Amino acid sequence: MGTFAERNRRRRDVALLGAALAAIMASVVSLGAFVELAAQAQPQPAQAADAGLSFEVASVKSNKTGDGRVMLGLQPGGRFTATNVPLRLLIQNAYRVQGFQVVGAPDWLHSERFDIAAKAEGDPTQEQVQQMVRALLADRFKLQVHRETREMPIYVLVMARSDGKLGEKLKPSTTDCEAMRGRGRGVPVAPPAPGAAMPCGMRMGPGNILAGAMPMTQLATSLSNMVGRIVVDRTGLTGNYDFELTYTPEQLAQGGPAGRGGAPGGGGPAIDPNGPSIYTAIQEQLGLKLDSQRGPVETLVIDRVERPTED
Repeated sequence: MGTFAERNRRRRDVALLGAALAAIMASVVSLGAFVELAAQAQPQPAQAADAGLSFEVASVKSNKTGDGRVMLGLQPGGRFTATNVPLRLLIQNAYRVQGFQVVGAPDWLHSERFDIAAKAEGDPTQEQVQQMVRALLADRFKLQVHRETREMPIYVLVMARSDGKLGEKLKPSTTDCEAMRGRGRGVPVAPPAPGAAMPCGMRMGPGNILAGAMPMTQLATSLSNMVGRIVVDRTGLTGNYDFELTYTPEQLAQGGPAGRGGAPGGGGPAIDPNGPSIYTAIQEQLGLKLDSQRGPVETLVIDRVERPTED
């Protein structure tokens, strides 16, 4: 069974991996570092940290069910499963990058799906499992990559008004999240009821972001997943904030199938197909805006990748 601390770490690792997948698909995931552009920068190998970490056993099979559902998870005991997952998503999750940061990917990395079942020795952390997935990708898909900083379009998150007034949906937070968590004793914050305010953390769904006691840097990271560019926080706002952002996803605004008539899962507000775009909502509801610029972005360049031999 393990100690309370061990069980809590396992639950945390599962939650972290799930959060990374949600960010990518809404996708929040972790971004590559935003670094200064250096003239004639030399690409750095991306596999250097993976030495010695690999799954004990792993199975890779094609998934041709046509099912739209994607599942990715880490279970206690070192079991990693990926069901109906495109290879590009596995690469994004393993290397902590977003789709627009992956360069040189062939079309089949998005269109073809795979099932992976793997087992690691002991009870590895989420970070260790990510390194094991990188080793699996190198072994079974012959993946070779390197990181490279490139000048690309970015957004800069700034104040929309010259007087610095915040929007109605953005307020400084008065919540002491450390106290709610038991001052480091591992007591989790209970999730709010559907539609209720978020005291600590962030909940994201199609057309809605609800957050409590979060810094502007986290908002910038979350927006990056939605607008397809790195978003850099230059609002000058320090501390934590409560905010809610409601907008119409681009797919729905263009007549696509994204949740027409209501938010998927019933946990969030209904999506108004005639509502504001995310860019308009940021300005009208939060008092911020996204300023389009160019800047350095760390990319993951695919040098080689092959379809695997199934087992």
